Amino acid sequence: MVTDGTYTAVLDRFESEQAVLVLERDGEDVAEIAVDRERLPAPGRHQDAVYELAVDDGDVVDLDYDPDATSERTERAQDRFDRLSERPPGRDPDEPAE
Repeated sequence: MVTDGTYTAVLDRFESEQAVLVLERDGEDVAEIAVDRERLPAPGRHQDAVYELAVDDGDVVDLDYDPDATSERTERAQDRFDRLSERPPGRDPDEPAE
């Protein structure tokens, strides 16, 4: 059971008619919770959408899509990917790897 409180929730996947959200608190994944897909606002029905979610007595009582947080997270992930995919400095691309 999920502890009552407010969480950042990220849409991880769909399972049939359920949307599975990963709940985060203080930057750590703490739980998963499933909600009906139809409960999500249309603009936020995509993987990695970010929500603010409130739980009371184990039930989701509030679920708000945060498009700004979603965009920010997407940009950070793309920046990380771009940095990781760059060739190390000073290495000749035609030189065999050691």
